[in-house]
Amino acid sequence: MISADFVATYFEAWNHGDAGAVADLLGSDGTYLDIPTQQTLSGEDLLIHLREFFDQGECRYQLVGEILTGENTIAFQYQAVPEPGSTSPPWTGAEFVTFEGDAAVRIEDYYRTPAMEAGEGGWKRRVQRYAKSGLDESALQDVMGRLGELMESEECYLDPDLTLPQLAEQLACSVNHLSQVINAGFGMSFYDYVNGYRVRRAEVLLAADTSPPQAILDIALAVGFNSSSTFYSAFKKVTGQTPAQYRKTGSQPE
Repeated sequence: MISADFVATYFEAWNHGDAGAVADLLGSDGTYLDIPTQQTLSGEDLLIHLREFFDQGECRYQLVGEILTGENTIAFQYQAVPEPGSTSPPWTGAEFVTFEGDAAVRIEDYYRTPAMEAGEGGWKRRVQRYAKSGLDESALQDVMGRLGELMESEECYLDPDLTLPQLAEQLACSVNHLSQVINAGFGMSFYDYVNGYRVRRAEVLLAADTSPPQAILDIALAVGFNSSSTFYSAFKKVTGQTPAQYRKTGSQPE
């Protein structure tokens, strides 16, 4: 199966720090898009870029979840774990690959490193400039509106396995287009966008006057999170409080 074979070969090349092997996975006229840095690289440019990148240190890259496939595309999420001894924490990303026949003609890499998390404002501005440069404003507003209606009416965020390709399919637009809409229109990543809906639903449940109060873990699972740690992290990022603190105060801090 081309998707599984490609991803296995792709990870092997990255994990061996083999810039040539990564670049060779692109077709002769293929392009690699490093979304956070707004770089569009040919195979030759990618080779130079990766040689410099691999010289800075090594990571282990591993698949997270399933490989999603379309007619001529695949999408998958990954985690990058620095080698033992490094003080850097791991980070996550997602790649979207477009094929012509057996050749990859476009690879889009979306990721958030710890350094980007620390400079959140700068990250958002960089992504917004990239995204807006490629989108018509009316098209941006149209997809933003339809996406909001879909999230409210279908409550897609309650599905803990919700993915960007699934949302794109429901909206009848490309994965790349939807990702740009979320980044440019809302100034956030797909994960933060979806988690925002989940946190807002959790706020309602935490403030509900029930006896006995619903367990926080049960609330986390009910609104679409698949672990308490992910829920706590997302909740505090949005509200500035832990779920338990919010339950006591019933509101966000002033």
